[in-house]
Parts: sequence; structure tokens; C-alpha cells
Amino acid sequence: MKTTITFLLLLMATIGVSQTKVSGKVVDEKNHPIVGANVYIEGTYDGASTDEKGVFIFETSEKGSKILVVSFLSYETIKLPFTVENFDGRTIKLKESMNTLDTVVITAGTFDAGEKARVSVLKPLDIVTTAGSNANIVAALQTLPGTQTVGEDGRLFVRGGEADETQTYIDGIRVAQPYGASTQNLPTRGRFSPFLFSGMSFSTGGYSAEYGEALSSVLLLNTKEEETKEKTDISLMTVGLGLAHTQVWGKNSLSVNTAYVNLEPYQKLVPHNVVWNKPYQSLSGEAVFRHQFTNGMFKLYAAFDASQFDINQESINPPYTTRVDLNNNNFYLNSSYKGTFGEGWQLTTGLSYGYSQNNIGLNLDQVLNAEHSSHLKLKFRKSFTDRIKLSFGGDYFITKFNESFDGTADVLSGIYFKSGYTSGIAAVYSEADIFFSKKFAAKIGVRASHNDFLKETAVAPRLSLAYKVSKNGQFSLAYGKFTEAPKQDYLKYADYLSSEKANHYILNYQFSKDKQTFRTEVYFKDYSSLVKYDTPTPIYNSIYTNSGKGYAKGVDVFWRDGNSVKNFEYWISYSYIDTKRDYKNYMAEVTPSFVADNSLSIVGKYWVESWKSQISLTNSFTTGRPYNNPNATTFMNGKTKNYNSLSMSWAYLLTSQKILYFSISNLLGTQNIYGYEYATAPDVTGYYNRRAITPTADRFFFVGFFWTISADKKDNQLKNL
Repeated sequence: MKTTITFLLLLMATIGVSQTKVSGKVVDEKNHPIVGANVYIEGTYDGASTDEKGVFIFETSEKGSKILVVSFLSYETIKLPFTVENFDGRTIKLKESMNTLDTVVITAGTFDAGEKARVSVLKPLDIVTTAGSNANIVAALQTLPGTQTVGEDGRLFVRGGEADETQTYIDGIRVAQPYGASTQNLPTRGRFSPFLFSGMSFSTGGYSAEYGEALSSVLLLNTKEEETKEKTDISLMTVGLGLAHTQVWGKNSLSVNTAYVNLEPYQKLVPHNVVWNKPYQSLSGEAVFRHQFTNGMFKLYAAFDASQFDINQESINPPYTTRVDLNNNNFYLNSSYKGTFGEGWQLTTGLSYGYSQNNIGLNLDQVLNAEHSSHLKLKFRKSFTDRIKLSFGGDYFITKFNESFDGTADVLSGIYFKSGYTSGIAAVYSEADIFFSKKFAAKIGVRASHNDFLKETAVAPRLSLAYKVSKNGQFSLAYGKFTEAPKQDYLKYADYLSSEKANHYILNYQFSKDKQTFRTEVYFKDYSSLVKYDTPTPIYNSIYTNSGKGYAKGVDVFWRDGNSVKNFEYWISYSYIDTKRDYKNYMAEVTPSFVADNSLSIVGKYWVESWKSQISLTNSFTTGRPYNNPNATTFMNGKTKNYNSLSMSWAYLLTSQKILYFSISNLLGTQNIYGYEYATAPDVTGYYNRRAITPTADRFFFVGFFWTISADKKDNQLKNL
């Protein structure tokens, strides 16, 4: 009887509860109905899905103020406060989510590479498998449009800018000395092995307000986030030996690699165009330690490089050659942390220290210099919504440089002096990423910096826009103002100079689909306050001014295809540039000697399954570069012949973990000429004689054996070749 009464009371209570109808319509930003959107009252099971007209309707026993949740894939979820009794027939508009893969990406002036890049024009694998690069990051980048092939130097020259106008960063922290030691007309290479890096971003202009002190370009290298496999790599090469090891324990990992290079045995077998007293030798190493915290990652990166060589450099000017005996010691330490905290906050911070010492013998003269350089960085990032993301922070650069010249043992010079400077640059910046829609986005920023050595403050605005015109194609536009302190060669003698300046204007179109990428970019750069001096070379008693100026404008084209032919991937880069400068000791505004008007690179890679081999070919071509002929009446009116170099590499898998590798640069032995050195005085007939500046060798051969030892017996070093 008691059970029956309880049941009747519950039945009566249920019948007595009134139901309220909730209905409405869900549409997108163009008022088109969204089919299948989920609509429900938060904390309940009351809800429905929209029909083909975007309409939803359901009943609920809830009363008063509640939260209505509306969600659909690729759209932002809405939580709408409402009163149950008063909600009927309302239209709800959903905005597209900005976190989907088809959202517009700002690409003006930037090439991205790596697994995390939305649109990757290069892969980390490309840095080391491109024929002719010889595992040199800089050489691989020179196959991209916007760069110049300056074979007698080896550094990055970008869009009419000198190599000093490009800054290098590792995990967001600056590297003050990114290149190995060298001397005039002897090419250098980047200090860092691609073995430890997972991705990269190479800006040819218009880069973020987060970075400064670069007039032309920024190269960002990112070390690997984590290692999951333990392995050992052994390298036996015609130029030296290499050993690398990765250890993993718990939330920690350590990757170490070291290399010894000695070119003496190789140069005894292959003739060179220079006279070596002691060929190039170096001992180098790198290490990355990683620790994974609950909300972030700490990395400690360290690298050292000790190198030396002794060379007799020919000169058109008698009576003798110049003997250059150089010893360089370099050390770089970089610590960084990236993590999250609070609600949607991200913190990035780090500190770097770089030390480089050169002991240089110039015949009987002696030059000793040392640079200490540090960078402290603090950055915050907050995602307020999917559409608005704000970054802000600051950094501090400090550089101390000292140099001494001792010519007391040389009768011709007989002088001794010291020079140097200490410079501190403090900077703050703020930058917002704004997504107006999946098709239209903007990056707006400003950077302010103060140089205590030059006693000046600079404010540099930056703006980038991107608009998606189709599923796979988009336009980007970028503008930026950039400043950079004069280079070391000038600051050590003149503390009264001011920073050099450049304005960038860039228009970019990019199309990417199914392993195919096409991009083209037009740009204009306006230079001002460039350094000029009144002597043949910058010396201690030169008169320096900031009266120089210049411009650079041109078009870059890039096409990559990894889809049309099975196991075959290629890319084509073309650049046209029109640039002139009045700087240094130039007599007029002319095209600098390191610039070729037209550049073309073609890179192809083919995997031959039956041979278990990867074959790669690279052909680099540029039109002639200008030079000054003192026998002519017009300044800088000469032009070298066209440059062309075909390189090939072949990686053969002996087993899954053993590779035999062969490469040859300038396969056809083309007699390239970089420029000419003229005599400082005419002969008896009044004619200035000259000497061609050519590569140190017509070809470069490389043979190596690479063996990887790992538990799975599958890993190999193909990605490092």
C-alpha cells in the first residue's frame, strides 16, 4: 500500500511540472543556416540539433536564468545567458573558429620549415640533403629566392643587404657570432650543425616586432622539442670524423655531437687555387639538454668551436703576398624556457652568452680581438579569444668588443693601437594578432629600443595583413621600419655614428596544395643613414658619417612540387633585383659588388628504390656581378661573367643503418669568377693591372660513411646528409 501511494505522488508531481519550449535558428556570419549544430542548456540533458534550415526546438523543465551552449565543428562555441521563459524564435550567429588548418596565415617575407609549420616551403631534411649544401644551413637557404650567392664570402646576403644585416636566433635568443672564422675571399659557413634542429623560419623582410637590430633578415632556428629514442651516430669522412649520441631518461634528454675537421689530407689529393701553410682544422661540439615540466619545456644549448689555418694570400700589389695565420675560439651558451600559466598565458624567457676570440697574424703584424655578447629576453603571450592574441615583452643586448693591433715588428707599419667599445641596447615591444575572419588577419606591432653607446632611441612600427582568396591561395602585405647599429668595423673607431635604417614594403601571393607550393613576392626597401668613410678601407683615422642611402626592389618566385612524380621532389627559385647604394667609400649610388641582377636555383631529389639510393642535383645560376675598373671613367661599371655551378650528391643505404655518401660541388668544373682585385697604382703605361678572384678549388669532393646504432635498428643519418 505504501509503495502504491509513493508511486501515485511521484506521478502527480511529474504531471504537475510544466514544460517550456525553447526554439531558435543557428546561422553563420553570412546568415546561411548551419545544419547539425548542437544546442543545449548547460548542466542539463535538455537540447537538440539544428535541422536543414538551421532551426532547433526542444522542451525543458528548467526555469529562470540559464546558459545556452551552441557548438559546431570549425566554429566558435557560444555560451549565451538567457531566460528560459522569454526565449523563443531567436537567431544565433556563429563565428568561424580561427584554430582550423584552413585559417589564413601571414606569409609576407617569411619562409617556414619544420613539422609544425602550417605551410612549409622547406623541410628540415632539405637543409642537409640538398646537393652542394654539405650540411651547411646557410648554403641550403641560398637556394631560396631573395638570397645572393656570394661564393667568396659564404654568409647570407638578402635582398640587396650585406651579411651583417641578417641576425640569427636559436630558440628565440640571438647568436652574435653565427659564422666560422675566415679571411678575405675565403668562404665561411654557419657554425651550427642541422643535427639538433627541428625547424626554422627565414625572414627575407618585414619580420615581427619581437626581433630587432637587423636591416634585412632574421633567421630563427628551433632546437628539437624532445627526443624519445636513444642512439649513437658515427661519421667517417674525407675531411674528418664525427660522433653524436642521444640519451633519454624520464622527462630529460641530452643530445651531444662533436666533430673534428682537418682539410690537410684532402688538399694533398685535390689541387687548390691558394697556397696553404697549414690547411683549415677545427674541433667543434654541440649539446642540448631538455627537461619537460608539467606546463613547459626548459632547454640548455651549448656549442664550442676551435679552428685555425695559415694561408698565403696572393695580391696584385707587389712586393709580397699576405700571410694570414688565424686562430679562433668560439663559445655559445643558450638557456630558454617556454611554458604556460594562468588562464591562456604563455611565457618565453631566455639568456645567451657568446664569446669569440681571434688571434690573427698578418705577415709580421699581429691582431688580437675578442667579443663578449649577451642577450636577455622576456616575452608574454595571451590568447584572449581565438581571434585576438597579444604578445609583449622586452630584451636587452650587451656587446663588449676589444681589439689591439701590434705592428711594431713590421718596418712598413710600425704602429700599435687599441680600439673597442661596450654597447647596451634595451628594447620593448608589443604585437597583436587579429583574425577578423578565417580569410582576413592582421599582425600589428611596434618596437622601441634605446642604444646607450650611440645615445639614441628608435621606434619601429610593423604591420602585416593577409587575405585568403581561395581554399589554397592567399595574399599577404607587410610594412616595417627597421634599425641596426653600424657594424663592428665602424663602431670600434667611431662612437658618434647613429643607427642605419630601412623601410620594407612587401606584397606576397602564396598557393599551397597537395605537396605543391607556389609563391611570388614583390618588395621595395628604402635605406637611409648608411655609413660612409673617406679611405680605401675603414681604419682608425677615417672620417665616418651617416650620409649614405640606397634602395632595393625586385620580385621573387618559388615553386615546389613533391606530388607530380613518385619519389621525386624539386623546387625552382628565381629572383630579380634592382638595387643601388651610396655607402662605404663609394663615389656614387651604384649596385654593390655582391649583387647579381638575376638568380636561378633548381633543386631535385629522387629516391631510387631498386638502388636504395637518394640522388640529388642542384644547379645555381646568377648573372654577372658589378666591379669597379679604375681604367674606366665610370665608377663600378664592370661586370663579371655569369656564374653557374652544378652539384650532385648520392646517398646509398648499405643497410638500414649504414650509409655511404658521395657528393661533388661544381660537377662540370665551371671557371667561375667572383670579381677582380686591381692594383693600387698603374704600371709604366698608366694601366691598372688586375687579378681574378676565383673559388679556392674548382670542385669539392666529399665521401663519407655514416653508421647509426639504435635499439630499433631502423634510424639512420640520411636526414643529416
